[in-house]
Order: sequence, then C-alpha cells, then structure tokens
Amino acid sequence: MWLTGLPSAGKTTIAYALAERLRGEGHRVEVLDGDEIREFLSSGLGFSREDRDTNVQRIGFVAELLASNGVKVLVPVIAPYADSREAVRKRHQTEGTAYLEVHVATPVDVCAERDVKGLYAKQAAGAIKGLTGVDDPYEAPDSPDLRIETHQQGVQESAAALRSLLSERGLA
Repeated sequence: MWLTGLPSAGKTTIAYALAERLRGEGHRVEVLDGDEIREFLSSGLGFSREDRDTNVQRIGFVAELLASNGVKVLVPVIAPYADSREAVRKRHQTEGTAYLEVHVATPVDVCAERDVKGLYAKQAAGAIKGLTGVDDPYEAPDSPDLRIETHQQGVQESAAALRSLLSERGLA
C-alpha cells in the first residue's frame, strides 16, 4: 500500500497507526518510511527528478520483495511523479503482488501549518529549493484506490479507512 502526498500530509503517521492495528491482528507488517529509506538505502541520492525516480524504484523493489514473501508493506513516501508510481505498480503486477495507491490529499496550507520537519519554513525563508508541492511538482494521482483527506478526519479514522480498503480487496 503506497501512501503518496505532500510533505507533512500525514502519510507516515497514518501508516504507523495502520501497522499497529494490523500487527495486533497478527499480520506481518513493515513500514518503509521514506525518511528512513533516504537515510539508509538512498543516502547518496539528491532531489533531482532522476534521483527521486531512482529512490521510488528502490523502495518499490523492496516493497515488492517483502510483499512477495507475505509481508503487508506500507509505503508512506511522497513519490511526486505519476510515472514513477506507475512503474512501481507495473512491477507489482508483473510479479503478481498487490499494489494499492492511496492519495493522502492534504492541502499545502495545512501541510505548511503542520510542518513537522520545518521544510515549509525553510523554503519560505529561501534556505531550500525544490520543495514538493511548493516550488517543485507534485502529480496527484488521478484515480487512486483511496483518497484520504487528513484535514477532515483524524489518524484513527484514516487508518480505519485503509484497513477497510485492505478488507475490500481481500488483502487482510
């Protein structure tokens, strides 16, 4: 399950809430947190389009590998480009593993208010450039499997919606 959205949209928070719930039900679950992947698996990459695509493909490979071994994989990663996400979807289809795309559709002004990493403040101050959704593109999914608006529902309600999606698709 790929959770895509702007920085500070709530992707990781929701993913960990769902992971806790699924583990409590006895499922094997891994969260591939985009920040942790950047630190450990993609530390040499920058934020160019090419580097972002490479990062997404690496994460997609690990997600598919885990999924093919019976692990429920939650991937809270911005993944700003539709074609990169589509390549991951196709990889999963080719390998026969499920892929669900969830758009955590939080308005940029709400994300900026949350600003858990201080990115929006740094961008506004001119300290960084290329912030996804502000001065770098974010291509929102046209037809995700689910769209969650975290500015209109809480973490547990959002996690419950994800859990329902898994049940509807026969994945948990």
